[in-house]
Amino acid sequence: MSAVPDGKKLVRSPSGLRMVPENGAFNSPFSLDEPLWIPDKECSTCMQCDTKFDFITRKHHCRRCGRCFCDKCCSQKVSLPRMCFVDPVRQCAECSLISQKEVEFYDKQLKVLTAGGTFGVKVGSSEKSETMVCRLSNNHRYLFLDGDSHFEVELSRISSMQVLTEGSTPGGGSLRANGMVLQYKPPGSQNLQDLYMDTADDKRVASAWLVAMHKAAKLLYESKDQ
Repeated sequence: MSAVPDGKKLVRSPSGLRMVPENGAFNSPFSLDEPLWIPDKECSTCMQCDTKFDFITRKHHCRRCGRCFCDKCCSQKVSLPRMCFVDPVRQCAECSLISQKEVEFYDKQLKVLTAGGTFGVKVGSSEKSETMVCRLSNNHRYLFLDGDSHFEVELSRISSMQVLTEGSTPGGGSLRANGMVLQYKPPGSQNLQDLYMDTADDKRVASAWLVAMHKAAKLLYESKDQ
């Protein structure tokens, strides 16, 4: 492995070259660990089409799920940013579809989240609302809220998140995100704190930020399950 700037390093694994943080404790909460490959000796046939492996039909491992396939069933090379691969890697058909959707999140939604949106923010039982810019930190580990005051919420300490919407009834048009309620544990505390956010100023930008955060939450809970 070789060190590179910005606290990251290049690591070569059996699956390919990865760019990972120098300190594993600073991994993005969206990241996934590489799967253990199913041993070759346990794979006599393709796990998709049951084609028998031989000297002509070679076996290949999907870099996302670790299962064993023939070339026909595992021929696509798709970007896999959640595992920090530098180049697109071989994936089975099922995993490649999932990864393609996640690439859109990394290319679009993450940029929206790090750019930030403006909200009216209330913490706990307080009735006072403060106008703050909320954005995702560049390492994806914190929500930064800045106004007259500043505080941070670590994503790993968020226990629940609900995006609020407004708009017409079903069949009468699309809904628009206009707020968010989340519960998190402040540093050094095991008690849950409520955080309320309502769109303010540029509602279009704030609404887009909430939609992106909703998609981010799905990835966060998926990472926790693994």
